[in-house]
Amino acid sequence: MFESAQIGHSIDKDTYDAEVPALRQALLEAQYELKQQARFPVIVLINGVEGAGKGETVKLLNEWMDPRMIDVLTFDQQTDEELARPPAWRYWRALPPKGRMGVFFGNWYSQMLQGRVHGVFKDAVLDQAINGAERLEQMLCDEGALIIKFWFHLSKKQMKARLKSLKDDPLHSWKISPLDWQQSHTYDRFVRFGERVLRRTSRDYAPWHIVEGVDPYYRSLAVGRILLESLQAALANNPKGKHKGNVAPLGRAIDQRSLLGALDLSVRLDKHDYQEQLVLEQARLAGLLRDKRMRRHALVAVFEGNDAAGKGGAIRRVAAALDPRQYRIVPIAAPTEEERAQPYLWRFWRHIPARGKFTIFDRSWYGRVLVERVEGFCSPADWLRAYGEINDFEEQLSNAGVVVVKFWLAIDQQTQLERFEEREQTPFKRYKITEDDWRNRDKWDDYVQAVGDMVDRTSTEIAPWTLVEANDKRWARVKVLRTLNEALEAAFAKHKK
Repeated sequence: MFESAQIGHSIDKDTYDAEVPALRQALLEAQYELKQQARFPVIVLINGVEGAGKGETVKLLNEWMDPRMIDVLTFDQQTDEELARPPAWRYWRALPPKGRMGVFFGNWYSQMLQGRVHGVFKDAVLDQAINGAERLEQMLCDEGALIIKFWFHLSKKQMKARLKSLKDDPLHSWKISPLDWQQSHTYDRFVRFGERVLRRTSRDYAPWHIVEGVDPYYRSLAVGRILLESLQAALANNPKGKHKGNVAPLGRAIDQRSLLGALDLSVRLDKHDYQEQLVLEQARLAGLLRDKRMRRHALVAVFEGNDAAGKGGAIRRVAAALDPRQYRIVPIAAPTEEERAQPYLWRFWRHIPARGKFTIFDRSWYGRVLVERVEGFCSPADWLRAYGEINDFEEQLSNAGVVVVKFWLAIDQQTQLERFEEREQTPFKRYKITEDDWRNRDKWDDYVQAVGDMVDRTSTEIAPWTLVEANDKRWARVKVLRTLNEALEAAFAKHKK
C-alpha cells in the first residue's frame, strides 16, 4: 500500500515556484465559495509517519488560504473533562460548521494506532475502533460533510536519514521530538497497523491520500492539489442530487394492530397510593444518584410522547427528588442556525453528561424518526438511516458507562382532546397549546406508525424503550421514577459482576 510513497518523489524549485501562485489563487477561491455556499463542512484528517511534514504542510496551507476560516485542532492526551465522557465526545464538539474547514491532528486514527502499536490493546479492539471510525465517517458524509484524509509517509530508511541529519546539525536538532525517537523504534509495527487501518477505512465517500513526505516541494503541491480538487468537486456537486432512486417503505401490520394500541391505558393509581409510592421512588432515586457507584456512570433520560401526555409533569417529579447541581434538563425544539450547520447528532452529543451527572432530554434525537419523518422535514433516506445512527450513538454512550433510559408517554385521542380543551380554558396553561398541537391530531395514525417503527428498530438491550401508560398522570409519574431506579440498580449490579 505504501510502495508508491517510498520511491523518492520530488520536483525542482522552479517548477514549484511556477505552480504555487495559481494553486493558491484557486484554493482561496474555493475556500470563499465554500463559505458562500455554506452547504457542507470540510474535515481534513492528518496522519502518518513522524517527520513526514505534517505540521509544515498544514502551516503552509494556512499561509496559502484564509486562516480565519480554518480551525486547526490537535487531540493529544485526553483531559479530565473528556475522560468523563464517551471517547467520541471530544471529536463531536470540535466539528466545523458548514462553510468552514477543520484540520484534525491526533484524530481518531492516531488514538487507535498508538494504542495498538504500544500494546495497550489487541487486534480485536483495533478492529472495533476501525468499525467505529467507518460508521462515524459514513454518517458525517451522509450529513453532507467532505472528509479528506491524508497519510504522510516516509520509508524506514528515509526516516533514519532525516533523524541522523537533524541530530548532527546543532541549529536544527531541536526539531527532533521524543515522538520521533519513539517511532524510529516502532516503525515496522506502526506501518503494519497503519496499513491495516488504511485498507479497512479507505472508502469512496472518504478515501485516503498517501503522500510521500521527503521532498517539501512535492509534498506541498501534492497536498494542495488534492485539497483543491476535492473542494472543487464537492462545490460543483448538485446538492439536490444526494439521494436518488426510490426508498423502500416500511411495512404496516396487515391486521391494523399497533404497538401503542396494545397498551392498557385504563391503569390507574389512587391519590393515597400515588403519594406514598411517589415519595418512596423519589427517595430511592436521590439515594442512587448519591451512591459512590454513580462515579462510574452517567444517567440520560429521554422523554418522548404524545402532545399533552404529561412529559413536563413527569420531569418535574423526577427533578423534585434531586439537588439541582446533580441534573440538567435539555429542552429540544426546532434546531437553531448553529445546530443546522452541524451534523444532526451534534446538538445532542454536546449535552452528554459527565460521570456522576444526570441529563434529562425533553424531546430528543428521536425527532428525526418522529416529527421530521411525519412532517416531511427530512427525506425518507435520512430518517431510515437514522435508526442505525441512533443505535450506534446509544451503544457508544452505554460502552462509556452512560445509563440510557427512554420513555414514550402514551395517551389516547379522547384524553388528549380533554387536556387540550382544559389548557385553552385555563389562563396559566394556555401557553402550552399551539395551532401545531391541534394540527398534529390530524396525523395521529402517522405518528402511531412512526412510534411503532421507532420502538421496533431502536429498543435494544442496552437502551430499551419503556412505554408509559399516561392517561392517568399519577401512574405515569411513578412508573417513570421506578424505571429510572431499576435501570440504575441494574447498572450498578452489572458493574459489580
